[in-house]
Amino acid sequence: MNILVTGAAGFIGAALTLRLLERGDEVIGVDNLNDYYDVKLKQTRLARLTPYQNFKFNQLNIADRNAMERLFSTEKIDRVVNLAAQAGVRYSITNPHVYAESNLIGFLNILEDCRNHNVEHLIYASSSSVYGANTKLPFSTKDGVDNPVSLYAATKKANELMAHSYSHLYDFATTGLRFFTVYGEWGRPDMSPFIFTRQILANKPIDLFNYGNHRRDFTYIDDIVEGVLRVIDKSPIEKYQIYNIGNSQPEELLTFVETLEKYLGKTAIKNLLPMQAGDVQDTYADVSELMRDFDYFPKTSLDVGVEKFVNWYKTFYVN
Repeated sequence: MNILVTGAAGFIGAALTLRLLERGDEVIGVDNLNDYYDVKLKQTRLARLTPYQNFKFNQLNIADRNAMERLFSTEKIDRVVNLAAQAGVRYSITNPHVYAESNLIGFLNILEDCRNHNVEHLIYASSSSVYGANTKLPFSTKDGVDNPVSLYAATKKANELMAHSYSHLYDFATTGLRFFTVYGEWGRPDMSPFIFTRQILANKPIDLFNYGNHRRDFTYIDDIVEGVLRVIDKSPIEKYQIYNIGNSQPEELLTFVETLEKYLGKTAIKNLLPMQAGDVQDTYADVSELMRDFDYFPKTSLDVGVEKFVNWYKTFYVN
């Protein structure tokens, strides 16, 4: 297939693109390489992809309407995986406008180009953040998600609503995937695995909000990519679909820290703090629908995933 992957230099985007290239798909990658976090990390991820002859990279902003239209007009695109977005719950509190540009205007451009150029299937990143202050666990796609507690979450819920309207009006398939706390090699430096590892190795305190009493459905990157591939490869069951994609085994944040300590060989200095604005108490994915429709079964335990992440981090940043 000819597959467009936006956010191709991002954490999930680069990992997915590599798997697609390795199996022989033609991949058109889009990324604006912004400086929300270390651009060198994005460029290094990208450098793993560029040697493949079946990869074309375009440095574009999905919010650039004309540039995206030119791309869709030039390339034959069968399926689109939209992973480009302004990420981060806490950053959305202080920098709201960039979320409207990328996550709303950018996503609208993707929807318009898909319907105008007969794309078979649009798969896009939503987030577990849409569940907001929900307390019923595990989180199910049947639950109401009308109470986001961050602008980031609100934009992801908006994406789902926008996709629904386009699937209804223009009869093309859209599938939203609500990602749950993805971690692993080549991950994002603004997320807790990176931050904790960096601080522990530097003998600096780590901030544990809600006094460390959060639970997160930590999901290893390879399990996420396998799930996305299964959605790409199978014809949509319905025109509009939403799925949770996670490990479905939430872990205490303190357990995650203890596992990091085990493989780093160092004890963390813990700074216990109150709940932070925009955060949620727990995340826990009900992935039964993804299992039913796509035979999705995450396989990687926290212990195995953290060991792989730490080994990569030490090789990439320390050695």
